[in-house]
Amino acid sequence: MFGFCFRRLQSLVPSCSSISVQSSATRFQKASPFSRLYSSLLSVSEIDDVKPKDAKDQSFTVSYLINTIGFPPEVALSLSKKRRVRFRSPKQPDSVIRHLKDYGFSDTDVSQMVKKHPALLLVSAERTLVPKLEFLCSIGITGTDLTRLLCRKPVLLNYSLEISLRPCYNIIKTLPIGDGQLGLFLRNWCRILSVRVLQNAASNVAYLRSLQVPEYSISLCASYYLFAVSRDTAKFKEYVGKVISMGFSPSSTTFVKAVYVFALMKGKKWSERLKHYREWGWAEDDVLTAFRKSPSFMFLSVENVSIKLDFFVNNMGWQPADIAEHPAVLTYSMEKWIIPRCSVIRILLLKGLIREGEYSIASLMLRRDPFLNRFVNKYQEQVPELLSIYEGKLV
Repeated sequence: MFGFCFRRLQSLVPSCSSISVQSSATRFQKASPFSRLYSSLLSVSEIDDVKPKDAKDQSFTVSYLINTIGFPPEVALSLSKKRRVRFRSPKQPDSVIRHLKDYGFSDTDVSQMVKKHPALLLVSAERTLVPKLEFLCSIGITGTDLTRLLCRKPVLLNYSLEISLRPCYNIIKTLPIGDGQLGLFLRNWCRILSVRVLQNAASNVAYLRSLQVPEYSISLCASYYLFAVSRDTAKFKEYVGKVISMGFSPSSTTFVKAVYVFALMKGKKWSERLKHYREWGWAEDDVLTAFRKSPSFMFLSVENVSIKLDFFVNNMGWQPADIAEHPAVLTYSMEKWIIPRCSVIRILLLKGLIREGEYSIASLMLRRDPFLNRFVNKYQEQVPELLSIYEGKLV
């Protein structure tokens, strides 16, 4: 049995002296250290997973990924197991790397891209890679914008230039994407980029304009809420109708945020959230009031909200309806924001330095300097430890 496994190992991992590649690949024939290392990585089960006819390709692929791309052996081995990544000659991957460097990509950039999208090494540099790079440069994505985009989203190079990239760009030009923001837009939405998605977005943006939604809000939709605004137009209009029926004005800054919430929350989840807030003593009007003021609070998990409501109701003595008037407070961090500020206020109350009417829930949402001036600096002489409490050093 041992002899059989050893022969299988020899067939899969030939010694460096037996690896025959063309002269341009001599740098990969760095003798026994790699052979020993690679052999030690392969268990019998891994060997049995590789068909003999693929073994030579996999062996060369691992060698190339280690010696040229700089991957650790375990990463190279993992990538080489994908059939679409195996190759037996350095000609094509060398060509891809050379052209990427011509466009300003560093060794580190190339390594990042290949790790995320290893099949990139096997594309035709002249027919496939270069035309796409030239296109991206022609629409203003050059230099560091180009390397940043493709290092983050190398899968973008999978898209067909004529069927996808060029038609998508023609639609994107009709959307309110700011100057210099195209690269960021493509990074954010690369995974859902398609002609159909962008056509929906363009149609829905036109619908928002017909409702006199401010251009600033529409830009938010195109830049950050594309997932919502790219829904089927009939469905999108349904979300908009629900939001308007709740009392939102299309001209308000929270209008598109509310549409976004509805687009992402299924009806069942919305009902679950309503039930949860009712259990904490909120009337349905309280929930609607809070939603109109801060739509994003509906995204908070039940566990997250429960911890904060328990603290506000049972530790601070606030009424549920009061919290509903300031729902954004539920989005703040307990450890970094709520507890330190509430601790300061409770100490001031206990020492009689402020009365109940001299602060409100809105006080917690003040920026750092206004809060410090109003509740910390003013009382430093009477309570020297207030700043330490605010900074979380004392509780």
